[in-house]
Amino acid sequence: MKQVLLVDMDSASRGALQQVLAAEGYDVAVGNCSEQGLLKPTFASADLILLALDINDTSALVRISSLGGSKPIMVLSTSDKEVDRIKAYELGADDYMVRPFNPRELSIRMQALCRRVDSTTNKVRLAHDGAIKIAFDDSCFTVSISETSVSLTQTEFSLFKYLFERKGQVITKQELQQRILHKELGQFDRNLDMHISNTRRKLAAKELPKSLINTVRGKGYSISAAV
Repeated sequence: MKQVLLVDMDSASRGALQQVLAAEGYDVAVGNCSEQGLLKPTFASADLILLALDINDTSALVRISSLGGSKPIMVLSTSDKEVDRIKAYELGADDYMVRPFNPRELSIRMQALCRRVDSTTNKVRLAHDGAIKIAFDDSCFTVSISETSVSLTQTEFSLFKYLFERKGQVITKQELQQRILHKELGQFDRNLDMHISNTRRKLAAKELPKSLINTVRGKGYSISAAV
């Protein structure tokens, strides 16, 4: 049974949606995007996250995307503007649905996301039986991972390569900000998180795990020494 976490849904919408998802066989939990909420077991054990998003305040999406690893995130929003959809995808969303929506369509799209994650997990598990080969092409900012090529922006490429060259180490956000973005990390600066989220999204689009780049809570980012 897949576990679904509803984040910051209003009580009326939440109750109706919980019933629909339960009828489809999902184990549904409710959470929020506060510091405490993201530390709870319900967040850690969720297979999929449904986030009711105010598109004018995307901080919740940025935080959940940076902490969620390979968990798929579906945004539920009242905005049907293309620019808002693109913004959500850029910040780490895996799918986007406009409210109100057809409950059956929601369930089908959730199943598709879960299948994609299951497929990716199996591929990663097999890959670790041997060695994952990672190569960098500096001329076109492309990373080849186990014969799968991922095209990145120059900044995303530099971040990934910097972390890879220091795999097994935790690199602080301050160091990445200074070395790659060439500026000091401000208290409310989420630019680095956005680049990491975009890189993870591109990895997932190629059926590679977003969790190749690990978030070390309160410290920074790392790439596993096993890679």
